[in-house]
Amino acid sequence: MFESIIKILESWEIDLKAFLAKLLLGLTILLIFYIIGKVTKGLAYKINSKVLAKHKDLQTILSSLIYYFFLLMGYYLFLQVIGLEQYFVKLLAGAGIVGIIAGFALKDIASNAFSGLLLFLEKPYINNDWIQIDGHFGKVLKVGLLTTSMTNKTGQTVYISNQLIYSGVFINYSDNKKRGVHLKTDVKQFYDLGKIKELLGSKIQSLNNYIPGENIDITISAISNTGDYTLDIFFWISFTNEKDFLQTISDVFEIIKQCSLDNNITIVNTLWLSDEDNNSSAGMYGDGE
Repeated sequence: MFESIIKILESWEIDLKAFLAKLLLGLTILLIFYIIGKVTKGLAYKINSKVLAKHKDLQTILSSLIYYFFLLMGYYLFLQVIGLEQYFVKLLAGAGIVGIIAGFALKDIASNAFSGLLLFLEKPYINNDWIQIDGHFGKVLKVGLLTTSMTNKTGQTVYISNQLIYSGVFINYSDNKKRGVHLKTDVKQFYDLGKIKELLGSKIQSLNNYIPGENIDITISAISNTGDYTLDIFFWISFTNEKDFLQTISDVFEIIKQCSLDNNITIVNTLWLSDEDNNSSAGMYGDGE
């Protein structure tokens, strides 16, 4: 049987000894590149584990890319040594066509991955920051390679594609550690604007998270034929989380109500003008009272 195989190879004009020598050399080269790839992959993972400590998925991808690069080079040199590199080139050409087709199919995934890399490099927000992205407001849970996950006011987890971040507008409420409070309220038949500004301003300054030195803007935004007018109130408070922020809104309503009772001033229709916009399936959040 072995003699038959030799005769077949001879009929193909193949020098068996030369072919075996080339095969042995090619396998040796392939083994060397395999070992180099394994060692380099391990080193790259250790380096990436320090640089990309919070991005395990990105660590694995980058380390695997290095490994497969060396492995591919080993295969190419192996085929070149045994004289079959032309088949490898044809295979790459076919893979190129498939790659173009797959590129169109996976372009959104690639876009999300690139956006995830930009998020890692620029860090416009981190875990536990309060943000608004693509109409969704909540606290960041995790910044992944493809998506950013966040929890909204009702406790639901929202996953947002990273490409939406760089193709739209997002707000980081935790970045400056402060947040504005904007209210409107109607005052009936009370014409001493200076007094009401002083009353409301002094009470607002007593809030626990009011930022000392920040202006309290109280202006008239509308006036009726009967002399009733609408006050526009804006001031800054320190911001750490949504729960404390909403508690401050509630405290301001209590302040306005008490000011109305203590000074015999009719103040009605107090409205908080929210800067949040949440269009998730859990509901919509906008103006609040």
